[in-house]
Amino acid sequence: MSSKSRTRAKVRLSRALGVALTPKAARYMEKRPYGPGQHGRTKRKADSDYAVRLREKQRLRAQYGIREAQLRIQFNEARRQPGLTGENLVELLEMRLDALVLRAGFARTMAQARQLVVHRHIMVNGQRVDRPSFRVKEGQLIHVHERSEGMEPFQVAAAGAHAQVLPDVPKYLEVELDKLQARLVRRPKRAEVPVTCDVQLVVEYYAAR
Repeated sequence: MSSKSRTRAKVRLSRALGVALTPKAARYMEKRPYGPGQHGRTKRKADSDYAVRLREKQRLRAQYGIREAQLRIQFNEARRQPGLTGENLVELLEMRLDALVLRAGFARTMAQARQLVVHRHIMVNGQRVDRPSFRVKEGQLIHVHERSEGMEPFQVAAAGAHAQVLPDVPKYLEVELDKLQARLVRRPKRAEVPVTCDVQLVVEYYAAR
C-alpha cells in the first residue's frame, strides 16, 4: 500500500471512529468534519447498544494500533488486577514501549513509534528491545541507541518538532528530549492517558462475549 493510500485509509478509519489517529487525519477532520459523498452530512440512525460498545472497543484498539488478540490478552490481565478493569486496561496499554516512545515525542504517530522499535533503534535500560508490546516497568529508562541518534527522524524529534501535533508529555514520564531519553517514573493513571475512549463500554463489550 502506498503512503497516500495509507493516509486515506487512516482518514476513513478516523472518521468512522470519531477520533483522529494521525496528525494528518486530525487536519482533514478539522477541515471537513463530515464524511465524503452526498450523504456525508446526513444524520446517522441510532446505533444498537452492541454497535456502540463495538465501536468503542475498535476506537481503543485503533489508537494503540494493536490486533484484537492483543487487546483481549490485555483485557484479561486487567480483569485479574485489583481496581477498575477499564482503567487497568488503558494503564497496561499505555505501558507498552511503542506507546511511551510516542508520548515522549520520539515519534509523530503510533505507527512510526512501532517501526522505530521494530527496527531496533530503541533501548530500555541499555538493552535493545524490538517488541512494541514490551511492557516498560516503573523506573526504567527508554533511550535511542547511540548509533541511531544522528538519523534524521531522531534529529527532528530531538528538536521538538512533534510537540505541535502531540499532547503534552504526561506526568508519568520524565523526558529529556534533547538527549532522546525518557523514564517511566510511575504507572500511568487513566485520567492522564491521552486516549479518547469510554472504557466502561469496552468492558461491557467483552463481558457480553
